[in-house]
Amino acid sequence: MKLRVLMLCLTALSAVSFSHAQTSSPDPSVTPAAELTGRPPGVPRKQSRNTVGFPTPAMVAGQPIETRPPEKPDDTPAFPGQTRASYQASMAYNVTIVTDQLKLPWSLAFLPDGKMLVTEKPGNMRLVDASGVVSAPLSGTPSVNYQGQVGLLDVALDRDFPRNHRIFFTYSEAEPGDTTAIVVSRATLDEAGGTLSGTEVIFRAKPGLPRAVSTNQGGRIAVAPDGTLFVTIGDRASVPPWDMAQKLDNDLGKIIHINADGSAARGNPFAHTDGALPEIWTYGSRSEEGLAFAPSGQLWETENGPRGGDKLIKVMPGQNYGWPVIVHGLDYSGDPIGEGITQKEGLTQPRYYWDPVIAPSGLAFYHGTLFPAWRHSVFVGALRGMMLDRLELDGDKVVAEEPMLVDQHARVRDVRVGSEGAVYVLTDNGKLLKLTPR
Repeated sequence: MKLRVLMLCLTALSAVSFSHAQTSSPDPSVTPAAELTGRPPGVPRKQSRNTVGFPTPAMVAGQPIETRPPEKPDDTPAFPGQTRASYQASMAYNVTIVTDQLKLPWSLAFLPDGKMLVTEKPGNMRLVDASGVVSAPLSGTPSVNYQGQVGLLDVALDRDFPRNHRIFFTYSEAEPGDTTAIVVSRATLDEAGGTLSGTEVIFRAKPGLPRAVSTNQGGRIAVAPDGTLFVTIGDRASVPPWDMAQKLDNDLGKIIHINADGSAARGNPFAHTDGALPEIWTYGSRSEEGLAFAPSGQLWETENGPRGGDKLIKVMPGQNYGWPVIVHGLDYSGDPIGEGITQKEGLTQPRYYWDPVIAPSGLAFYHGTLFPAWRHSVFVGALRGMMLDRLELDGDKVVAEEPMLVDQHARVRDVRVGSEGAVYVLTDNGKLLKLTPR
């Protein structure tokens, strides 16, 4: 009964609510040239505002890129270096527009033959070759519930893809009774034929929620070396926050760990906890937009806070990351969330956070050789921040930050590192960009 009341309240509220991670003004016009360049190291950028009103990050060596006061006036980091790392320039880079013919691209995966498989949020998958030729939509892609933040989301290859041609992908599925759920599907890809076959849903997040709820979807996939899948499921709340992320009887606000057939993977931390769903790996999250393994094998994620408190999280099994009990930010109304606290015993802090927000999206660790200065870097796409944010790590501590692609004036949706060491970036205005050394 309690869940039904919450669902009805959330349905009414969702019509007037919004999420910072998905709200933007129309994209400004951009330079049509196919070849653009990044700003050379050591050349500072003046603090200004870009064409859609978001402050251009400050680029002064040794100073934070964020100069605004935090949204939460009394916010205090839990440890030194948890926020506002110093700016540090690295290497100059060239930016090539591989294509600008995509429609709201959400994710990409590299195929063995050099092509890229790209998802578009309205419901299409396409192949893009190295020269930028974009295929027609693949046939066999299932119908998706496309509205607000939801639609066709992430895509990832099976570890045995060269043999079985299997892919996994996430999307919002309309259910009977006018509800929707975030689902994980698998299918067989026929590149030559431009088709998906044998498509089946292997996992449905529980519970389904009213169709009007289209926020905080999650949906990122990270395939582990053993072939199991880690998947983010957002809490799907809007305003005000609810406590579903703190309960273990549902998938909302969680990272789940499943096998390739959708069953709960072995060794999950709550497999023997009464009343808990066996697929849960971590809980207490809000809207997890990035998920990736570091070269060390450690899993990390990024998630969106409300007004303040975007997070970079080191994912450890069984941990409670605190949403909405502890928050480095405020509700959209400007009111405190819950008790307005940022720390509590038993709740795990992020390794880094942004306040005000940047709306982090895709996440990728650098593992190539083209950019030696990026060897210990993790890239975070920024939707609200309209940049690619490079964070330099010393172990699990962020020690430097470098905003990139700010001249593109584009919401960065996903970032991946190619086998050759180039960095590939998807933007909401339909572009696939490639970063190479200058």
